[in-house]
Amino acid sequence: MQISAGCRIEYDCPQPTPMLLMVSPHPSRAVDLIGPHEITTDPPVPSRHYHDSFGNFCTRVVAPAGHFTIATRLLIADSGHPDPVVPAAWQRPIQDLPDDLLIYLLGSRYCDTDRLSDFAWATFGQGPTGWHRVQAICDFVHNHITFGYEHARPTREASEALAEGKGVCRDYAHLAVTLCRCVNIPARYCTGYLGDIGVPPAGPMDFAAWFEVYLDDRWHTFDARNNTPRIGRILMARGRDATDVAIVTSFGPCTLTGFAVMTDEVPG
Repeated sequence: MQISAGCRIEYDCPQPTPMLLMVSPHPSRAVDLIGPHEITTDPPVPSRHYHDSFGNFCTRVVAPAGHFTIATRLLIADSGHPDPVVPAAWQRPIQDLPDDLLIYLLGSRYCDTDRLSDFAWATFGQGPTGWHRVQAICDFVHNHITFGYEHARPTREASEALAEGKGVCRDYAHLAVTLCRCVNIPARYCTGYLGDIGVPPAGPMDFAAWFEVYLDDRWHTFDARNNTPRIGRILMARGRDATDVAIVTSFGPCTLTGFAVMTDEVPG
């Protein structure tokens, strides 16, 4: 199958404002692109690209004073299969984990493991390990948090999501990632496109947040918000939490005035 995706983000900037963009598909999906992935701006400005320490494709621009629009469009091939389910995936002892994965056991800006460690061990520490432990965490987070865009708050940490019981997809992912790390399962935050493919339309389209855990010898996809395998994920970026994968990071005051995301299966 083929998926058409893209976004349009608009700002009003009171002065020239440097910006860091993560609006490109992750390099791991580059082989699936059909034609070029385009990033355009209005007015046009120079841009340059680099790969960050997590392997994400990043773009740097300086938005001029006034109205500034960022737009992207891509066409990508997808298997059309839902996320793999691997119940036999087992949990590695910490001493056997590769060195570069230890960072995904540590606390980060929105994943405050120090505040949730006791809760995580008391709630999930005596049950099954591996895949079934992660699924138990997803089940808990999915049922505990009430979804609503009116609940969005950019400063909410995982412990606050647990205490408040409300949020958006990033809060589901932050809480699940934190609980996994607390019980010694490496977990990383993901963001990208996820259209309503194979499921009833769920309202206005937005970027999605999910997470990956390291079990046996590879990373596996989980989604505490939807808590069911989904079709057509287009990964854009991975990191410790939302800080590392922000769609736009602006280095100066500016006002978001428009935001639209499109993700659709191409008929035929």
